[in-house]
Amino acid sequence: MERLFSLDAQLLFDAILLAIAVLVMFTFLSYLLFNPVRDFLKKRQNRIQSDIDTAAKDKEEARKLREDYEARIRNINAEAEEILSAARKKALQNEAKILDDAREEAARILARANAQVELEKKAAVDDMKKEMISIASLMAEKVVAGAVTPQIQETLLEDTLREIGEDTWLS
Repeated sequence: MERLFSLDAQLLFDAILLAIAVLVMFTFLSYLLFNPVRDFLKKRQNRIQSDIDTAAKDKEEARKLREDYEARIRNINAEAEEILSAARKKALQNEAKILDDAREEAARILARANAQVELEKKAAVDDMKKEMISIASLMAEKVVAGAVTPQIQETLLEDTLREIGEDTWLS
């Protein structure tokens, strides 16, 4: 009876030859296929790691930028308050300057008005003196009727005015 499977020398030789062929083919294919695939996977792994590192670096930079912007936002409120405070101070200074200028202008106007009043008062006093002189001259002329010379008349008028006093003329 024959067996289905017998271990004879031919089978062993074929099996060893097949094993050697598989081993040679596996080695050959590993150099041809597996190494490029391994290199491709290694490059992909390196690229993914590089992307992860870049993403971590970008995330850190974004965090720093966010902190910087938050600090700036906090400082913006302080800067805005500082600018407003400076504007208020400047407005108060301008207000004080305008008020001082207005006061100085009012003082100048009052001084000019007072000077004008004094000039008009002196002019009125001079006019009144001239009028009094002419009235006194007429009265003296009628009283003395020609006995008094114009120099005596002028002296009498001046004496009369001194006796009456300037306060009488001013009121």
